[in-house]
Amino acid sequence: MILRHTFTPPNNTRMAHLCGPMDSHIRTIEAGLQVTIAHRFEQFKIDGTKLRAQQALEVLQAMYEIAQRPIEPETVQLMLAGDMALSTVEGAMALTTRRADLRARTQNQGTYLENIATHDITFGIGPAGTGKTYLAVACAVDALERSTVQRIVLTRPAVEAG
Repeated sequence: MILRHTFTPPNNTRMAHLCGPMDSHIRTIEAGLQVTIAHRFEQFKIDGTKLRAQQALEVLQAMYEIAQRPIEPETVQLMLAGDMALSTVEGAMALTTRRADLRARTQNQGTYLENIATHDITFGIGPAGTGKTYLAVACAVDALERSTVQRIVLTRPAVEAG
């Protein structure tokens, strides 16, 4: 599917910030969402599946809103991760705790939650800040509140990981 969008009013500075140096932000979006983006001035053409093209358009529109200043590559990655999480994890299980209903925010978190739910032991390996401990404890609290388990046993490694 091909989507076409024109940003109005045209603003060359915002367009430069949106596209990034040598269109690096556009290439990041293309790689992350598996679409093809062509642009000429303020006119964009997005080619990909209907869902992916719509996601790319939403990311571009959100980036255009914050493009008064240069956009950092990390910001583009975070916007992509947030947008992909909304669509790729739609069918992910929800954890019910006292605070809120929790859902996986990325596809890998969804796989992690499924593994926790279907296996007796699950090892979560990955960089700090990706939600491994938070999701594991949320799963344990959810199971405790649903009376699936009677107690939670927390363990830590005896040796420092670093």
